[in-house]
Amino acid sequence: MTALKKEDKIQLIDSRMRNLEYRKYGLELDQIVENAKSDPEQDVLDAISSGISEIDTQLSALTAELAAVNALTE
Repeated sequence: MTALKKEDKIQLIDSRMRNLEYRKYGLELDQIVENAKSDPEQDVLDAISSGISEIDTQLSALTAELAAVNALTE
């Protein structure tokens, strides 16, 4: 049994999700900057897209965990 309360868990999940959203937005800005170059590097764009996809997967996992925590009774 964990000492964390339901509210604590929700706060931690929300914080982690917010951090992932910041990272995702940063990658989206990187994508804009790379595409603004006269000769964008496809390898860089592929890496950025891969990072965005990975964050989307992590956000989905955290969304599922948040739903599970919200369903808990204290």
